[in-house]
Amino acid sequence: METKIKTITINGKEYVEKGHAAIVTDGEYAIVRTYAAGVFYGIPTVDKVTRTAVVKNARRVWYWSGAASLSQLAVDGTCRPDECKFPVAVPEVTLFQVEEIIPMTKKAKASLDAVKVWEQK
Repeated sequence: METKIKTITINGKEYVEKGHAAIVTDGEYAIVRTYAAGVFYGIPTVDKVTRTAVVKNARRVWYWSGAASLSQLAVDGTCRPDECKFPVAVPEVTLFQVEEIIPMTKKAKASLDAVKVWEQK
């Protein structure tokens, strides 16, 4: 079952259908933590009622080093990008049971974007 957040784009700005409670981050990156699917970063639109997020340009944060917590990762990024394991980004992912959304600084995004795509050796 796929839940889609009903939106419309007018003049490049995305709007959510009336009565459909959502958090739209206006194209800003954030870290999204779920109950069971793990952690992703990307551009989220979150339905507060169903706790579902559609995250665009999403990259899973499978394993990180160089930050004590997701909060620090969202603010400072990682000081050990070579020790992190982030798979390839996907154009969009729908996540259920969203627990936490942490807006990212530009510094943190640049740091996480510098993590090489993990590949099995």
